[in-house]
Amino acid sequence: MIRSLLIYLSKAEWARRFVTGWGYARNTALRFVAGETLEEALKAVSVINSRGMTATLDFLGEDTTSLQEAYESAATIRNSIEKIDDLGLRANVSIKLSQLGLAINEKACAANLAAVLRLAAELDTFVRIDMEDSSTVEATFRIQKEMLDDHGYRNVGLVIQSYLYRSEDDTRELIKRNIRIRLVKGAYQEPPNIAYPKKSDVDREFDNLTSILLDASKTRGKLRSGAEGRVPPMAAIATHDERRVAFAKQYAIDIGLQKNALEFQMLYGIRRNLQTALVGEGYPVRIYVPFGARWFPYFMRRLAERPANLWFFLTSLFRK
Repeated sequence: MIRSLLIYLSKAEWARRFVTGWGYARNTALRFVAGETLEEALKAVSVINSRGMTATLDFLGEDTTSLQEAYESAATIRNSIEKIDDLGLRANVSIKLSQLGLAINEKACAANLAAVLRLAAELDTFVRIDMEDSSTVEATFRIQKEMLDDHGYRNVGLVIQSYLYRSEDDTRELIKRNIRIRLVKGAYQEPPNIAYPKKSDVDREFDNLTSILLDASKTRGKLRSGAEGRVPPMAAIATHDERRVAFAKQYAIDIGLQKNALEFQMLYGIRRNLQTALVGEGYPVRIYVPFGARWFPYFMRRLAERPANLWFFLTSLFRK
């Protein structure tokens, strides 16, 4: 029930105005966001790199309402890629297709994405398409396939959400096409006819998909992470759940998979102790670094994902 409420609030304009307008609440919320400007985000990436981790930059701003806004978002993402290259940072970028105009015009969205991928390919940088709610899944797969088949862009990967019933079939199909995958549990409110309603089922499926991805990594040795940190391996296991991390580590050991053939991904500002521990064990770790003024929906989904995040936020508001 709490999760449903937080997902609702993420889309409520009155809630956005309240939180973003209350200075102390805003400052506390920004623990999970690297800043509102690209410059702030790049500084955060530099610090992350100094700690032995790579990063993926995410310019926040889903669900654009005009083609001009979508084009401007694509321009900001291209600028991010250029700055990563100029500064020699070990990072790539993540994007949401709704930010590039998916809900307005699919062809325009594809054109915006192609422009991003063209520059990224020139600079040997990888782009990850984030998966959004279930209403966008088919279009997301369709556009990614167009980028590969029609334009030849291989520097683009996708996200798979373990709470969707369809995800095993989707994962196996993407593996056939050598698409690099980030595995997540899923952060949207979905009906029980398309998504597992119980956390235990989502966790079980996450482990199942982890094993499928790691098996694929074992047979595709060339799809390992690059030393420059811009290209991830076939399997990116994105979770803060220590049980899921432990499963992935043990399964990789069981099948004899080298550590650089997988990557753990975690969110900026969450479970820093676990991030550091994994680096110390020799695993590649990539931090998802969101930035931008439109951070409120992202922040609310982070609260919905993990009760500890909500508790941190609430106690911080009343701490003297």
